[in-house]
Amino acid sequence: MNRTNRLPSSKERIYSFIAESGIVSKAELLGRFAVTSSTLTRMLEEMASEKLILASGLGPSSGGRRPILYEINPGYGYYFGLEISRLHSSLGFFDSRMNPMSFTRWRMDESMTPERLVRHVDASMKAILFDHKIDPGQVFGVGIGAVGPLDREAGTILQPLHFPAQGWSHVPVCRMIEEATGFPARLENGANTALMGEHWAMRKSNPQHMLYVHAGVGLRSAMMSRGQIIHGSIDMEGAVGQMIVQVGGPRLQESGNFGALEAFASVQALEKQASSQAKMGSGPWKELFRAAAPDRIRYDDLLQALRQEVPAAVEMFRQAASYLGIGLANMINLLHPEVVILGGALTYSHSGFWETAIEIARKHIYYYPAYEPVFSKGELREDAVAAGAALMMWKERTAD
Repeated sequence: MNRTNRLPSSKERIYSFIAESGIVSKAELLGRFAVTSSTLTRMLEEMASEKLILASGLGPSSGGRRPILYEINPGYGYYFGLEISRLHSSLGFFDSRMNPMSFTRWRMDESMTPERLVRHVDASMKAILFDHKIDPGQVFGVGIGAVGPLDREAGTILQPLHFPAQGWSHVPVCRMIEEATGFPARLENGANTALMGEHWAMRKSNPQHMLYVHAGVGLRSAMMSRGQIIHGSIDMEGAVGQMIVQVGGPRLQESGNFGALEAFASVQALEKQASSQAKMGSGPWKELFRAAAPDRIRYDDLLQALRQEVPAAVEMFRQAASYLGIGLANMINLLHPEVVILGGALTYSHSGFWETAIEIARKHIYYYPAYEPVFSKGELREDAVAAGAALMMWKERTAD
């Protein structure tokens, strides 16, 4: 079979089911799919001869011969998943079972322009393939999960805010990656790929309605219904940050709403608050960071103060968590998810941030406690965006 072609539709469904199940018998497949035993036998033999699947031993007998068990061949092909974000980016490498084989992560500083990032990604991919002794011809593609807004069809990052480096406007990132690496690339917003990855990690419990909220430099969200990512008419994953939580309140950006959630519960908001207090000579910031000008106070400085339990820092993060909890409650009351996953730098900053946000959200959920979603930091956490991006490429080959 030509590796660049997708599987025939009947094989797609069977292959996907085996992948999601782990190990299955022919009897399980017959119970799931409307095919005859002889047709299924032929398809399994074809997939085994094409090295798509492997016979992984014999299952327990129910009276007759022990059944052959089948599983995905992990070495049939490989996928890269790339996260492009504003604080950190990462690259993951996965086999055909979506097992992670390598992860590398780097900081996005003032020098990390789109061109430098592509060179770094290309060099990292070459090193990973060399280390694992894998031929580039075995790589099926690169999934990219990036900060929006995006033109997903064109593979372009449009005009995202707050990248430290210059040049992140109208970046044809898929074309740049394809030209540098020779691998096909596909673009999706990072909140969506994170949710795809977390849904895959939770596939045994099979949640159907999930909400993902990323609280970092900005606020980003994604929603899944009946196991499918919901795409709006435009790609604006960061619009959740414009939810108004205080009428007449401050705004973070000139183009943003007054009293928007991002002005209270984002890395930028915390940096801005600390900088303003330092300029006025109030709070501990001027004393703590006397070596730095107020405009140079950064999130890492605030984290250090938080971990030292400086009271003003603890209170600043507590207030941000409280506002995030209000925003979560609003989204939950509108969307009614089964599972709510929180990710991003603020979520992982301190256990108290998570606990406060969830406590406030619960207090404002309509019908609580009769209705309460499961709150989670996710199974994959910081790796979710890149893992989901690789999974997106995998599903493109195997799903209907």
